[in-house]
Amino acid sequence: MDVIKLHPALDNGMPHQPDAEFKGGTLTCLCEHHPVKVRVDAQTAHNHACGCSKCWKPKGAIFSLVAVVSRDKVTVTEHQEKLVIVDEKAPIQRHACRECGTHMYGRIENTAHPFYGLDFIHTELSDDQGWSAPEFAAFVSSLIETGTPVSQMSAIRQQLSDISLPPYDCLSPTLMDAIAAHNARALGTYKE
Repeated sequence: MDVIKLHPALDNGMPHQPDAEFKGGTLTCLCEHHPVKVRVDAQTAHNHACGCSKCWKPKGAIFSLVAVVSRDKVTVTEHQEKLVIVDEKAPIQRHACRECGTHMYGRIENTAHPFYGLDFIHTELSDDQGWSAPEFAAFVSSLIETGTPVSQMSAIRQQLSDISLPPYDCLSPTLMDAIAAHNARALGTYKE
């Protein structure tokens, strides 16, 4: 059986060594000259491989790696003028470099959204060591929508399991519970 290329950071195991004392770092777009730089002043959470069709993926990857951090910990420090929103109608406003196309951060502006207050970032854009490691794979079946043959899906799920990334066709159970709890609070049906 051929090994399918998932993502450069996953294909040779997971080299991420999270650091409990890590306080953040700088993300840099892929432009050779005048790159966009984004400072993240906190450790990330819920890092995961994402198979959705909206997330930025490096060349040759079928998954993105994306994590969340509090939006007040994200600051564009260089070349903000190069950033554009990829799809202004999407729930996550993905801010990408207009020159190289790299998504620098995704922000939710809808205050009623369960993940309002969190920004979505790609820690692979940082040379800093210590970011949180991927914990699961989300929206795996969405790979089919981006052109992955259905015949490869079982092998992809097996590869993810082999590197200890449980594959889900939505988000992880913890995040799905957080969404449901948010909705229950809005409905007045929430219970501890």
